[in-house]
Amino acid sequence: MTFEHYRHALLDSKNVYDPRLLMAREGALEVRYAPFDHVNPNAKLVILGITPGEQQADAAIVEVGRALRSGASDADALARAKAHASFAGPMRANLVAMLDAIGVNSALGIASCNSLWSQDVGLVQFASALRYPVFKGGKNYTGSSPKIAASALLREHLLNYTASELESLPKALVIPLGPAVLEACRYLERQGTLDARRVIEGVPHPSGANGERVAYFLGRKEIGALSEKTDPHKIDTGRITAEKTVEKWQTTVR
Repeated sequence: MTFEHYRHALLDSKNVYDPRLLMAREGALEVRYAPFDHVNPNAKLVILGITPGEQQADAAIVEVGRALRSGASDADALARAKAHASFAGPMRANLVAMLDAIGVNSALGIASCNSLWSQDVGLVQFASALRYPVFKGGKNYTGSSPKIAASALLREHLLNYTASELESLPKALVIPLGPAVLEACRYLERQGTLDARRVIEGVPHPSGANGERVAYFLGRKEIGALSEKTDPHKIDTGRITAEKTVEKWQTTVR
């Protein structure tokens, strides 16, 4: 298990750039360890980002160290670190609103997906296409240049970690956050390790920088008020596709 290899360093490590946490290099790419190994076997929804960023990784490292020093078991420490560092800030509010808008809350039998970060955390798996933090030239990897499938190192991590994680949750819905993550999901579909019927396509990335698309998706902005860069037809089509995926999952896949 990867965690066991880095456990000693995590007891006093302060950030992801600790030299003891370097996993692999390929050109300008670096993969570094952070404690995102926890998999919730009861999850009905997988929220899939691209890769943990520096801030998220540091938060998980500090939290797992705190948990281990306090006497928590390895399993509890990993679970605490994962929940503590997953999808915080304004992005979470946008994501919750869009998940509720396409009926994920109803499909899961909860009032709102906001509770996935509290009392209903047992229903969700927070994950990434690249489980461990990836950096390019010392900055957070964003999913392009190179694309995941174009890099031997990134393909290896996608297939060795994320593919097996998703296969261990064969009936869970998967919501990919952003085009690069969706592309990674389609790669796994072609490899035969991910069922396309449970992948929710058509939801805009919940980043604050994507605010106009999110607002239109949620009906908070009228079509006439959109800028030229926003394609309302694409967003409308995406929402319909997403709603149908959730509906079909609820009645057939689940």
